[in-house]
Amino acid sequence: MKTLLITGGCGFIGANFIRFMLARKTGIRVVNLDKLTYAGNLSSLADIAADPRYRFVQGDICDPDLVGWLFAEEAPEAVVHFAAESHVDRSITGPSAFIQTNVVGTFTLLDAARAAWSDRPEGNGNRRFLHVSTDEVYGSLGPTGYFTEETPYDPRSPYSASKAASDHLASAYFHTYRLPVLITNCSNNYGPFQFPEKLIPLVINNALHGRELPVYGDGRNIRDWLFVEDHCRALSVVLERGAAGQTFNIGGNNEKQNIEIVTAICHLLDEMAPPLENGRPRTSLIRFVTDRPGHDRRYAIDAGKIRRELGWQPDTSFEEGLRRTVSWYLEHDAWLRGILDGSYRSYYESMYGGR
Repeated sequence: MKTLLITGGCGFIGANFIRFMLARKTGIRVVNLDKLTYAGNLSSLADIAADPRYRFVQGDICDPDLVGWLFAEEAPEAVVHFAAESHVDRSITGPSAFIQTNVVGTFTLLDAARAAWSDRPEGNGNRRFLHVSTDEVYGSLGPTGYFTEETPYDPRSPYSASKAASDHLASAYFHTYRLPVLITNCSNNYGPFQFPEKLIPLVINNALHGRELPVYGDGRNIRDWLFVEDHCRALSVVLERGAAGQTFNIGGNNEKQNIEIVTAICHLLDEMAPPLENGRPRTSLIRFVTDRPGHDRRYAIDAGKIRRELGWQPDTSFEEGLRRTVSWYLEHDAWLRGILDGSYRSYYESMYGGR
């Protein structure tokens, strides 16, 4: 049975990926290494916690002893590296955690993989180190054009700079040590289990309860949006068929202005949820606030390479994905409340004794 070491598997994309792989792939087991920072949530994987193909290990990817022990204990054939500090606003107010986790942590994992896999050089066997990154490393686009795998890096925030550094480390380990590294750079993800500091779940929660909806600047910053299930499918294809040393951009072909997304969520909640007091539309909650420093104007991904070489393309339109996402949050209010009141920490302690 093939063992995958997943880092950050209690986060948004990691949890969805673990669920995706265990539901759709036979002959694999998953070891989930997660530090359980504020955005890590064991309840996102509660229904698979007892699966014999799944193991959770709490720990820090920056701990070389722990990471080395895991490689020796579990002998993973593949690593899928999600663990990262990922919120741009937090990187502006506290950048040091981003350097530690995203740069030092990635180095620690790469070096442990190199040591563990040194008996089998790249090109021999099925070992893979899949480093999951972001389109923010490329900087900001004008009104036209797309990021490709050849776009020069131009990060504009401490978060994107730390991810750019980790991408370069991963690439260097392929070229220097022939470690079988693959890199993916994805556009903005959305869907179930996303921590409510990010735009879409934040707006859903605030609009549902009649709170103000802050929108940076003029609200016309553009992002390409990728439904998380489509992303998970892309990652599984890269892991299985991508050639070591390659980078693949993964995008949803869904460019939207921030204000469009906020407005669409308001309309969906007016349709799907109980009305606000006095029956006023939720768009009345929108408030434009001072733009954040270094706020990139537009991101857009050219995902042509992964389509041509690996046959992947997104299946989910933004309209369908957003409706499914809003519906999921309405149906999982207890999950969201657990995040907001901290009770998921109690769940962790009851399951794992606070270790």
